[in-house]
Amino acid sequence: MAKRERVMRMSVEQPLWRALTAYRVLTMLYAVGLFATAYEEFARPWVAVAYYAVLGAWTLATLPRVANAARCTKRFLAADLTVAITGILLTPVADAHERVQAGGPTRPSIWTAGAVLAFAVKGGWRWAALASGLVAVANLVERGTPARDTVHNVILVCIASIAIGYVVEVARASERTLARALEIEAATRERERLARDIHDSVLQVLAMVQRRGAVIGGEAAELGRMAGEQEVALRTLVSGGLVPVSRVSEDAAEGAVVRYVDEEPPQSGPVDLRALLAPYAGAEVSLAEPGAPVPLAPVAAREVAAAVGAALDNVRRHAGEQARAWILVEDEPDEVIVTVRDDGPGIPQGRLAQAEGEGRLGVALSIRGRLRDLGGSAELISVPGQGTEVELKVPKDVTDARGKAEQR
Repeated sequence: MAKRERVMRMSVEQPLWRALTAYRVLTMLYAVGLFATAYEEFARPWVAVAYYAVLGAWTLATLPRVANAARCTKRFLAADLTVAITGILLTPVADAHERVQAGGPTRPSIWTAGAVLAFAVKGGWRWAALASGLVAVANLVERGTPARDTVHNVILVCIASIAIGYVVEVARASERTLARALEIEAATRERERLARDIHDSVLQVLAMVQRRGAVIGGEAAELGRMAGEQEVALRTLVSGGLVPVSRVSEDAAEGAVVRYVDEEPPQSGPVDLRALLAPYAGAEVSLAEPGAPVPLAPVAAREVAAAVGAALDNVRRHAGEQARAWILVEDEPDEVIVTVRDDGPGIPQGRLAQAEGEGRLGVALSIRGRLRDLGGSAELISVPGQGTEVELKVPKDVTDARGKAEQR
């Protein structure tokens, strides 16, 4: 089955960049409109006209720069703040002295807050504090005295930008934590899938070589002993292997990135479960199924069939080669139920927990793990002396758990 690298990108700050882009355009238009309504009151209106021409061209030309953190470089932020501070300092030159002393607006007006907010979104609250501090100094120089309205506006911009910067830092930390959790979940699921495949193939062969070697004796006994040692080592590795270190991208320019290799699902329609279960039928295994097809998604059908195979392997290993087993397939409106029953001696109380502690994960991974990943369930009922029954339930509208995580 083909492999592909799935990339999940998460960013809670990207909406802030989009909002900042709109804010810059709207506040630029507001500043120009404010000037136009009071044009006659300016002492040197041509200075303001020249500044607004530069401000409008700068705002429109730099819209791509505030699209995300990667494009919003330190050099751009410094130049952007310079444009805002220059406009503040040009206010006494363009406007009448009486209007300045009366608390008239500066030339960039509230556009200045956009430059400060860019610092906050890019670098967090410390950058926001630096930018707002420089703007505060420029405003005080423009007015000449720390008037009440000037101090009020400066404090408002400072508090708002620092708060937004702090929120952005917390959001980035949350993104990295979530990305790490998703990566661990994906790695754990992949390890469980590999463990099921190993249990269904390699471990079964090693166990058989160990048993047959002990029976044959001689050099075969030594080979069987080595196979037994490898089986124990492999079970230990499968049951307690380390989860790979997260490969979450450290570059938070467009949000945290999670990469993991996943299987490429086949692009085919539903599969008739009966066709996958038919090979299990034989002299010692009876199969009872509906007369009509039992359609399931390809992933679900394969996993259910593999779980049935694992249950039958347990019958042969623990109940003996002569034990009989019955497979019953029930096609319900919302789910498919497959029951595997045998006439063996049953499982002693507490044996499953003991086996799982020893690293024997046939039931935990090959059966329950498969159904859990499909959103279904697996129930095991065993009475000593009366055989064992395994009931597998899988919903018809099953979605692989990895698909659910990607959709979220």
